[in-house]
Amino acid sequence: MRDLAELFEPVIESMGYELVGVEFNAGGGHGTLRVYIDREAGVNIDDCAAISHQVSGILDVEEPIKQAYDLEISSPGIDRPLFKLADFELFSGNTAKIRLAVALQGRKNFKGRLQGVVDSKLVAIEVDGERFDLPYADIARANLVGEL
Repeated sequence: MRDLAELFEPVIESMGYELVGVEFNAGGGHGTLRVYIDREAGVNIDDCAAISHQVSGILDVEEPIKQAYDLEISSPGIDRPLFKLADFELFSGNTAKIRLAVALQGRKNFKGRLQGVVDSKLVAIEVDGERFDLPYADIARANLVGEL
Protein backbone atom coordinates (compact mmCIF):
# COMPACT_ATOMS: atom_id res chain seq x y z
CA MET A 1 0.00 0.00 0.00
CA ARG A 2 3.06 2.21 -0.36
CA ASP A 3 1.55 3.85 -3.46
CA LEU A 4 -1.54 4.89 -1.50
CA ALA A 5 0.60 6.14 1.39
CA GLU A 6 2.56 8.27 -1.07
CA LEU A 7 -0.72 9.74 -2.37
CA PHE A 8 -2.09 10.54 1.09
CA GLU A 9 1.00 11.52 3.06
CA PRO A 10 1.53 15.08 1.75
CA VAL A 11 -2.07 16.09 2.45
CA ILE A 12 -2.22 14.40 5.85
CA GLU A 13 1.08 15.94 6.94
CA SER A 14 0.03 19.39 5.71
CA MET A 15 -2.93 19.10 8.08
CA GLY A 16 -0.60 18.47 11.03
CA TYR A 17 -0.92 14.69 11.31
CA GLU A 18 1.39 11.75 10.83
CA LEU A 19 0.40 9.05 8.36
CA VAL A 20 1.16 5.91 10.36
CA GLY A 21 0.24 3.54 7.53
CA VAL A 22 -2.34 2.21 5.10
CA GLU A 23 -3.96 -1.24 4.89
CA PHE A 24 -6.29 -2.63 2.25
CA ASN A 25 -8.30 -5.81 2.79
CA ALA A 26 -9.92 -6.86 -0.49
CA GLY A 27 -12.59 -8.83 1.40
CA GLY A 28 -14.05 -10.89 -1.45
CA GLY A 29 -15.36 -8.08 -3.62
CA HIS A 30 -16.06 -5.39 -1.03
CA GLY A 31 -12.89 -4.22 0.64
CA THR A 32 -11.82 -2.00 3.49
CA LEU A 33 -9.22 0.73 3.10
CA ARG A 34 -7.89 1.63 6.54
CA VAL A 35 -5.73 4.73 7.00
CA TYR A 36 -3.99 5.15 10.37
CA ILE A 37 -3.17 8.68 11.52
CA ASP A 38 -1.64 10.13 14.65
CA ARG A 39 -0.41 13.36 16.18
CA GLU A 40 1.16 14.37 19.45
CA ALA A 41 -2.13 15.59 20.96
CA GLY A 42 -3.89 12.36 19.97
CA VAL A 43 -6.67 11.78 17.46
CA ASN A 44 -10.42 12.22 17.93
CA ILE A 45 -13.49 11.64 15.76
CA ASP A 46 -13.38 15.17 14.30
CA ASP A 47 -9.77 14.58 13.21
CA CYS A 48 -10.78 11.34 11.52
CA ALA A 49 -13.68 13.07 9.74
CA ALA A 50 -11.42 15.86 8.46
CA ILE A 51 -8.84 13.40 7.14
CA SER A 52 -11.59 11.22 5.65
CA HIS A 53 -12.89 14.19 3.67
CA GLN A 54 -9.44 14.93 2.24
CA VAL A 55 -8.54 11.30 1.50
CA SER A 56 -11.94 10.72 -0.15
CA GLY A 57 -11.21 13.63 -2.49
CA ILE A 58 -7.87 12.10 -3.46
CA LEU A 59 -9.48 8.70 -4.03
CA ASP A 60 -12.23 10.24 -6.17
CA VAL A 61 -9.68 11.94 -8.43
CA GLU A 62 -7.00 9.23 -8.59
CA GLU A 63 -9.29 6.13 -8.48
CA PRO A 64 -6.49 3.77 -7.38
CA ILE A 65 -8.86 1.02 -6.18
CA LYS A 66 -11.06 -0.65 -8.78
CA GLN A 67 -13.50 -2.47 -6.50
CA ALA A 68 -16.10 -1.41 -3.96
CA TYR A 69 -14.63 -0.57 -0.56
CA ASP A 70 -15.22 1.26 2.70
CA LEU A 71 -12.81 3.95 3.87
CA GLU A 72 -11.87 3.95 7.56
CA ILE A 73 -9.67 6.56 9.22
CA SER A 74 -8.33 5.48 12.59
CA SER A 75 -5.82 6.28 15.29
CA PRO A 76 -3.20 3.54 15.67
CA GLY A 77 -4.50 2.67 19.15
CA ILE A 78 -2.78 0.72 21.89
CA ASP A 79 -1.88 -2.16 19.52
CA ARG A 80 -0.26 0.28 17.07
CA PRO A 81 0.55 -1.32 13.72
CA LEU A 82 4.16 -0.99 12.60
CA PHE A 83 4.55 -0.21 8.91
CA LYS A 84 7.84 1.58 8.35
CA LEU A 85 11.33 0.33 9.14
CA ALA A 86 11.76 3.45 11.29
CA ASP A 87 8.80 2.29 13.45
CA PHE A 88 10.78 -0.74 14.60
CA GLU A 89 13.63 1.50 15.73
CA LEU A 90 11.34 4.10 17.33
CA PHE A 91 9.49 1.48 19.39
CA SER A 92 12.59 -0.53 20.32
CA GLY A 93 12.15 -1.89 23.85
CA ASN A 94 8.40 -2.40 23.43
CA THR A 95 6.66 -5.75 23.07
CA ALA A 96 5.50 -6.54 19.55
CA LYS A 97 3.93 -9.32 17.50
CA ILE A 98 5.38 -9.90 14.05
CA ARG A 99 4.03 -12.27 11.39
CA LEU A 100 6.27 -13.16 8.48
CA ALA A 101 5.09 -13.98 4.97
CA VAL A 102 7.96 -16.50 4.69
CA ALA A 103 8.92 -18.79 7.55
CA LEU A 104 12.25 -18.26 9.31
CA GLN A 105 13.67 -21.26 11.17
CA GLY A 106 10.35 -23.03 10.73
CA ARG A 107 8.17 -20.27 12.20
CA LYS A 108 6.22 -17.27 10.99
CA ASN A 109 4.98 -15.75 14.27
CA PHE A 110 7.17 -13.92 16.76
CA LYS A 111 6.14 -12.14 19.96
CA GLY A 112 8.76 -10.45 22.06
CA ARG A 113 10.71 -7.28 22.81
CA LEU A 114 11.81 -5.19 19.82
CA GLN A 115 15.57 -4.68 19.70
CA GLY A 116 15.73 -2.19 16.83
CA VAL A 117 16.95 -2.38 13.24
CA VAL A 118 20.12 -4.09 11.97
CA ASP A 119 21.87 -3.09 8.73
CA SER A 120 18.81 -1.13 7.52
CA LYS A 121 17.04 -4.33 6.49
CA LEU A 122 16.56 -6.60 9.51
CA VAL A 123 14.24 -6.17 12.49
CA ALA A 124 15.69 -7.56 15.70
CA ILE A 125 13.30 -9.07 18.24
CA GLU A 126 14.02 -11.02 21.43
CA VAL A 127 11.66 -13.91 22.06
CA ASP A 128 12.06 -15.87 25.32
CA GLY A 129 15.71 -14.87 25.62
CA GLU A 130 16.57 -15.68 21.98
CA ARG A 131 17.25 -12.95 19.42
CA PHE A 132 15.89 -13.22 15.89
CA ASP A 133 16.86 -10.93 13.02
CA LEU A 134 13.79 -10.85 10.77
CA PRO A 135 14.03 -9.62 7.16
CA TYR A 136 11.95 -6.44 6.98
CA ALA A 137 10.92 -7.33 3.43
CA ASP A 138 9.32 -10.56 4.71
CA ILE A 139 7.15 -8.95 7.41
CA ALA A 140 3.48 -9.45 6.54
CA ARG A 141 2.11 -7.74 9.65
CA ALA A 142 3.51 -6.24 12.83
CA ASN A 143 2.01 -4.41 15.77
CA LEU A 144 2.81 -3.39 19.29
CA VAL A 145 1.27 -5.39 22.10
CA GLY A 146 -0.64 -3.05 24.39
CA GLU A 147 0.67 -3.13 27.91
CA LEU A 148 -1.72 -1.72 30.48
